[in-house]
Amino acid sequence: MKNVVLLGSTGSIGTSTVKVAEDLPDDIRLVGLAAGGNAELLAGQVRKFPPELISIASTEKAAELRTQFDGIRVASGEEGLLELATLPSADIVLIAIVGTAGLKPALAAIRAGKDIAVASKEILVMAGEIVMAEARKHGVRVLPVDSEHSAIFQCLDGREPESVRRLILTASGGPFRETPAGQFADITVEQALKHPSWAMGRKITIDSATMFNKGLEMIEARWLFGIPMPQVDVVVHPQSVVHSMVEFVDGSILSQLSTPDMCLPIQYALTCPSRAASERVQTNLAALGRLDFEAPDLAKFPALGQARRAGEIDGTLPAVLNAANEVAVDAFCDRQTSFPGISDAVGQVMDRHEVIGQPSLEQILQADAWAREAARDVLGLGQPTP
Repeated sequence: MKNVVLLGSTGSIGTSTVKVAEDLPDDIRLVGLAAGGNAELLAGQVRKFPPELISIASTEKAAELRTQFDGIRVASGEEGLLELATLPSADIVLIAIVGTAGLKPALAAIRAGKDIAVASKEILVMAGEIVMAEARKHGVRVLPVDSEHSAIFQCLDGREPESVRRLILTASGGPFRETPAGQFADITVEQALKHPSWAMGRKITIDSATMFNKGLEMIEARWLFGIPMPQVDVVVHPQSVVHSMVEFVDGSILSQLSTPDMCLPIQYALTCPSRAASERVQTNLAALGRLDFEAPDLAKFPALGQARRAGEIDGTLPAVLNAANEVAVDAFCDRQTSFPGISDAVGQVMDRHEVIGQPSLEQILQADAWAREAARDVLGLGQPTP
């Protein structure tokens, strides 16, 4: 039985994790839950899986939840996340918070001796070197939740980095794989939110459409598996059945396949190295009929090149890439910039940045804040509302 703290329980990954807990009541116990703003859904989860501690961003909503539940502690804000991340009874903390808010709880969990399962790409994109060094120091595991990194994790199966020629991340290509570049300026928010393979949250769905998602995953893979950026590649695979591949130095390629369902990589992160029986994911290869692969169009999707540049230069540049993209995605969703304007803004912010090599956590967070302000300036936006 694994005691699990789930940060981000009401988002896409969080609700899928709850499904896994429902499937495996003898293997997984949810001892802590944290949500952003959806108090109603959080309350429903608490009734189904009474935990020791819950947290929500708003102090007002936390006060409301206290009136509903006797015997369950209710916290709020960043303090609540940190308390959950270090909950004594927890064996593993699954971090599925969108954006940079998961970084401090991740480090707190590691320093408290907890394994962490990472669904929030920003944690390793911003501070991969620091996070992995802390994990080694405290003897804990950093486990992947993304389907692509879970696939690589399963294919590597403990093999040394020296045996790897390439990590090959697969990408669906998103909804605009076949759209001519000349039509990109007319892409609407509604079109960008229609992913051909996966049901995900708003931010990650837009990132998939621009392929920033895959760019962030390249940087994440570099830190998770200790493989230099030049050995991390991307191939487009529209069916999203091959979740990623590892090419070894002898020319062999191993891959992990299944129909697209986030419950599978979540389950493996929480139960590995064991394989828990589940009927949720069924894959019929004969019905699929074919698996296609093609090179990504780097001209149409400049995010891939921007992410490779950030990952190879490293320092504070990955944090700047990530923060500028978050601001630009929000601007696109608010119809304040065009679809190509997302990568244009990110590129301009990266060009303005003076990179700090081997930064401290404080310097990373400062670079993040600087990039957000710079992105708003590039996009012609006012200061954010407090």
